[in-house]
Amino acid sequence: MNTTPISRRSALQLGGAGILALAMGAGDVALAAEDDLDIVAAARDGVNRFPRMVQEYYVRRVRQIEQASKARRMALDTRADAEAYIAEIRDKIQQCMGPWPEKTPLNAKVTGTLERDTYRVENVIFESRPGFLVTANLYVPTDREGLLPGVVGTCGHTRNGKAGYQEFAQGLVRQGYVVLIYDPIGQGERLQYVNENLDSRVGVGVREHLHAGNQQFLVGENIASWRAWDGIRALDYLLTRPEVDPNHVGLTGNSGGGTMTTWLCGVEQRWTMAAPSCFVTTFRRNLENEEPQDTEQCPPKALALGLDHADFLLANAPDPLIILAKEKDFFDVRGSEETFEQIQHVYGLLGARDQVGFFAGKGHHGYTQDNREAMYRWFNAVTNVSDATSEPELKIEEDAALYCTPKGQVSELGSKTVFDYTAAKSEALAKKRGAVNDPIELRDKLIATLRIKDYRDHTPEYRVMKPVDGTGYPMPRHTRYAVETEPGIQAIVYRLQEENLPARPPQTGANAILYVSHVSTDYELRNEPFVKELVEQNPDSVFYAMDVRGIGESRPDVARANSFLEPYGGDYMHASHAVMLDQPYVGRKTLDVLRTLDWLMAHGHRQVHLVGRGWGALPATFAGVLSNHAQQITLKAAPKSYADIAETEMYKLPLSYILSGALNEFDLPDCYRALESKGFNLIV
Repeated sequence: MNTTPISRRSALQLGGAGILALAMGAGDVALAAEDDLDIVAAARDGVNRFPRMVQEYYVRRVRQIEQASKARRMALDTRADAEAYIAEIRDKIQQCMGPWPEKTPLNAKVTGTLERDTYRVENVIFESRPGFLVTANLYVPTDREGLLPGVVGTCGHTRNGKAGYQEFAQGLVRQGYVVLIYDPIGQGERLQYVNENLDSRVGVGVREHLHAGNQQFLVGENIASWRAWDGIRALDYLLTRPEVDPNHVGLTGNSGGGTMTTWLCGVEQRWTMAAPSCFVTTFRRNLENEEPQDTEQCPPKALALGLDHADFLLANAPDPLIILAKEKDFFDVRGSEETFEQIQHVYGLLGARDQVGFFAGKGHHGYTQDNREAMYRWFNAVTNVSDATSEPELKIEEDAALYCTPKGQVSELGSKTVFDYTAAKSEALAKKRGAVNDPIELRDKLIATLRIKDYRDHTPEYRVMKPVDGTGYPMPRHTRYAVETEPGIQAIVYRLQEENLPARPPQTGANAILYVSHVSTDYELRNEPFVKELVEQNPDSVFYAMDVRGIGESRPDVARANSFLEPYGGDYMHASHAVMLDQPYVGRKTLDVLRTLDWLMAHGHRQVHLVGRGWGALPATFAGVLSNHAQQITLKAAPKSYADIAETEMYKLPLSYILSGALNEFDLPDCYRALESKGFNLIV
């Protein structure tokens, strides 16, 4: 594998006794000369006794939140209650999606025009942020006079972006609407990671969204708000057009476009009608059905604030709204109906019960003709621009005819990318932040950013589990313990020994080593030379190794078989829900290490050497700073810094180890310096 990342930072000089010079970049955090996917595949056949643990933990959390939020909505009893609730959720949505950038000049230009029988298509480019180009098609009726209703169209996950959703744009323009449909980030003409063939280096759509969006969390940005901002600026452009009636501006989109329609209802109140298709359900239904969502579909803090899809749509109440679903969609129609019921209740309190509608087409996922026609009928009832109840005849254009750029990519025109902004913000934050050298200040920042105020000394309950024979571990015998680090979560701890010990750890008072594994304790005890060296070189210490939640024995068996590290795999799905719960996944993994250190203390160990390898180096680092129980810290193949990851275009670190907002407060070298007083070793 290529171990040379594309980085904007030079090697970081840490200095200090016991710290080895770092040779690896952010792309090598997984360990040099090893491929994470290969390691996970090799570890897959090992012991895995808790494959549903993390999934059911999050299901319980989300169910509790949904039950409380639904009960509150349905308990609203008066118009004043409804109005107060809408004001409250608007504020909460801003906490998820904001703060917003300054509105800068759109610098819009038309790069080409198609003349058709009753309308024309203008190919438009505008800047939603300085130098950040958005490509769009504007459909304008040519057989009508006066002000006409406008509609912003948002696209789902088509490779060709706006060209892939031209059916509803044509259907609307032929009925008298001015329609602006724009390419999403990472699709159509807006690929962010373009190679020499003008194709994506990471994969169009989902993969670009996740690759850009996960990295943004480090600098306190999120791609949900970036995507919504494009939609807000699209509306700004639409309202500059003299053909458009500002009293009638609608919004519609399917799938990922249904997502943006929903979020845009939450953050922008200028819409006068909306029709999200094939997205609206509930967060719980998606999680229970093991349907991972893109990073932009998981707004930070949304679940922590008690929000659901219904709230984003209610933020635009009581303007006309129709929820479009599909009976055979993977977006669970039961959740669509539940959301409609709750919205209808609130609309009723506002005296607008008939202003919210619901339609479920009979087929599978997609903005098919039946759903489009339901949207036309709804919008026409609002605007009276047409009395059509069925779709007019369409003539689909070739993709190239709708290009706004010469060869179909904004990279040709020097457009900035999401990564450009992320890297620049990381650099700016480093200058603003400076070094964090005060240990108390660093500890406070860690606790606040990791969201683990509950970390202090705690003696966990635990289970004694049966060993596995013929393991090939560095010592002939072992005992497994399932240490309960919080209700419903067990860290799996292995104790190596010379003889059988099917019971609690003895109160020996001996020194201990606690090894935090990279992907699997079982696999690494059998295959990792570094672990064998630790055991051999420390014969007087009791050796423990652990799986934090979500790896090894609790590697999730969800989403799709063997998809652990895939963009839509189980690891990502749980990490994205942690973002929405405002409890970073790496923070909960750190809690697992802290609780295990407490457990070792409770069993008589007074000197603990904490060792973390690869991904395990991150929770080991944070636990080492926070806990007085670890007197020595060794890290192998740890990342140099979070800044290096934020400023490396082809980074590898999964979302489960990315700490949201970290670079607003501190960076990993601050932690490494703080550990120098504990006999710290950093091994490449």
